[in-house]
Amino acid sequence: MPDVAVLGASGYAGALAAALLWRHPSFELAALTSRSDAGRRLDALYPHHRVPLTMEELDLARHAEVDAAIVAYPHHAAAPVVAALRARDVRVVDLSADFRLRDQATYEQWYGPHEAPEMIADAVYGLPELGYRDAIAEADVVANPGCFPTAALLGLAPLARAGLIGDLVIDAKTGVSGAGRAATDRTHFVSVDENVSPYGIAGHRHAPEIDQELELLGAPVTCTFVPHLVPLDQGELISAYVRPSRAVSQQELDELFAEAYDDEPFVELTTVAPGVRDVRETNFCRISVHHDARSDRVLVFSAIDNLWKGTSSQAVQNLNLMFGLPEQEGIL
Repeated sequence: MPDVAVLGASGYAGALAAALLWRHPSFELAALTSRSDAGRRLDALYPHHRVPLTMEELDLARHAEVDAAIVAYPHHAAAPVVAALRARDVRVVDLSADFRLRDQATYEQWYGPHEAPEMIADAVYGLPELGYRDAIAEADVVANPGCFPTAALLGLAPLARAGLIGDLVIDAKTGVSGAGRAATDRTHFVSVDENVSPYGIAGHRHAPEIDQELELLGAPVTCTFVPHLVPLDQGELISAYVRPSRAVSQQELDELFAEAYDDEPFVELTTVAPGVRDVRETNFCRISVHHDARSDRVLVFSAIDNLWKGTSSQAVQNLNLMFGLPEQEGIL
């Protein structure tokens, strides 16, 4: 059984990844690290995950003695750790944004100086349903996508491949867990409860990631992307409004999406617009597409659990592919 370490296990994403690996039939959860909670058991911090392992300070001499690692560090902090793990032949799924963007200048525009730019070209974007499945299986570094791009790209990929995206507006709703474990004024219960508020209006960091992947799919477009914080702990809904580049019918849309996803184990198509409860605590993305004849727009709705398909269960899905295991193992 491959040994896997989770580095940064005290955050929401790292803790869930650890819980999934603890119960996984084909991986051995070998170590957990944390900078803030070293010496504490994970089941003391997150009793509901029931992982009875103690988190430790990162010591690469010991914690790199594994086959793979999920790195759940913040942006910038992840890149040097990923580089150090690769120097010791550890295969990595990175949950940060440090290797998602292919262009260094674009990354530095949104995130600041890159800490391991020599590794950007080696990373594979970790969204199997976008055509990266074979590359992920051979990869040593997988850049786990952001939660918003995961939902948006899965919803829009069939349109992008068909050259149907003329203009694009994405309205996103997300629960507070997307901001991470540390509470801020914006994500404090008093601010979020009975409230809905937009943020990142001047430009959200996930927008260039969405643009990058849509262009690679055949849709060179600059999207308008505005996320909204809603009073949920987890869950994410994307509402995408597309001005099609040519006339399109509901039948053609249904056929495009069926062709793209009928064989995908974690994408569900529905004629009814999905809600976040439909996919809570699953690795599924649930999508519906509608042609609005009155406005001549294509409306796409896509729901995921931001901590699962948006982060941690997708990381395990990628690990499964990297080690030749059934893609659904441990997450279905």
